[in-house]
Amino acid sequence: MQGIAKEEPKIIQGGMGVGVSTWRLANAVARWGQLGVVSGTALDSVWTRKLQKGDLGGHFERAMKAFPVPEIAERMYRKYFSPSEKVALTPYKRPPMLTASPSKELKELLIVSNFIEVFLAKEGHTGLVGINYLEKLQMATLASVYGAMLAGVGYVLMGAGIPREIPGALDKLSKHEQVELKLQVSESGSQDDYRTTFSPMEIMGGVLPPLVRPRFLAIVSSSALALTLARKATGAVNGFVIEGATAGGHNAPPRGNLQFNERGEPIYGAKDRPDLEAIKAIGLPFWLAGSFGSPEGLRKALGLGAAGVQVGTAFALCEESGLSSELKCDLLNHAKNGGVDVFTDPEASPTGFPFKVARLSGTLSESATYRERPRKCDVGYLRRPYKREDGSLGYRCPAEPIDTYISKGGKVEETHGRKCLCNALLANIDLAQRQEDDYVEKPLITIGDDVNSVERFMSPGSSSYTAADVVRTLLG
Repeated sequence: MQGIAKEEPKIIQGGMGVGVSTWRLANAVARWGQLGVVSGTALDSVWTRKLQKGDLGGHFERAMKAFPVPEIAERMYRKYFSPSEKVALTPYKRPPMLTASPSKELKELLIVSNFIEVFLAKEGHTGLVGINYLEKLQMATLASVYGAMLAGVGYVLMGAGIPREIPGALDKLSKHEQVELKLQVSESGSQDDYRTTFSPMEIMGGVLPPLVRPRFLAIVSSSALALTLARKATGAVNGFVIEGATAGGHNAPPRGNLQFNERGEPIYGAKDRPDLEAIKAIGLPFWLAGSFGSPEGLRKALGLGAAGVQVGTAFALCEESGLSSELKCDLLNHAKNGGVDVFTDPEASPTGFPFKVARLSGTLSESATYRERPRKCDVGYLRRPYKREDGSLGYRCPAEPIDTYISKGGKVEETHGRKCLCNALLANIDLAQRQEDDYVEKPLITIGDDVNSVERFMSPGSSSYTAADVVRTLLG
């Protein structure tokens, strides 16, 4: 059975980064009748680290009691919980790294952490809650989505790729059926067929509660991709988020010959503007994203035929977001004076996609800070599988040590300027790893181009604002 929205929301709160779109933020937005969205990226690392800091507020323990098979959640709790706040000098225990065939322990961690995040986002109200995933993180997707569905997530949003197989996977998971996902594998040929599989029965045994199939929204940047997904996806696509190049996070590469401005940023032109008439002709609801986070932006989107807007930057800096209070304060102080310099970095992300970065002191946006970091890959979400000579799969990331990357068949030019987003994005939310050599991971902030306009959400004399302030302002 497919979930039916009471009414299409005018505002979708962006599913940003790692732990920025936290359950507190999604809960607050949903209470105002809009779509609150949690980030599904790296939740196993987020929650295992929060447990090691003492599960402050007892949120994991409270949600754990609602998990259909409590002993699975209890195993995670026993392994990672620390009874008092984590000592700053102690490195975090790391969950197992992702592979095409995740261990049963890792599947359980993914399921439980996604369940916990969605459960808390839904707690205490009847509003709309969704979860956002990156298509490129294929090896985590199936178990993660299932965990969110166990908690009753209403929407699944996915971008950074072509999520053609996800709608069909949602259909099957809603019936607790085994699912598989074709993997993108470097050096593989047309005759190769690598897949990752997931069986709910393997984890849950006979405890299979009734599930509702969530609505699926694809995050795209072109009418061509929207039309392809509407026609060729394995199940129903329920709408689109049309994301422009001014949005924070990963941006789609420009179409045509790649050119750069004087700052070294990729140049976007007329070819990169989506054909909204073609998108409207598909007949599915769509939301516009990328510098639409204002009352004028919402009115413009509605006038163009959109159901509403997706807003990230404004919510990223509100009180309920998971971004470090220190970083939030620094960004807000700069933004009040129009002083946040946002750079579309063509090299930072190991994915190869342009990645929008706030140039901020003490972060990896500074060349000197970046050079100080010993290259290391110990979290591994952005590792990509590649085919070895014997046909087995190996895993490599352009941000890992250069010699290691080359030894796995990677090209040295692919490593230039690459930054470890996995560790940096965890550092953004006060979960920085202290490495064995005592190096403490530094943050790297991603934000949208309209960050310098967020003062509109503040009351006179105030130094911060809430999610409710954003919603009220946008709706006028």
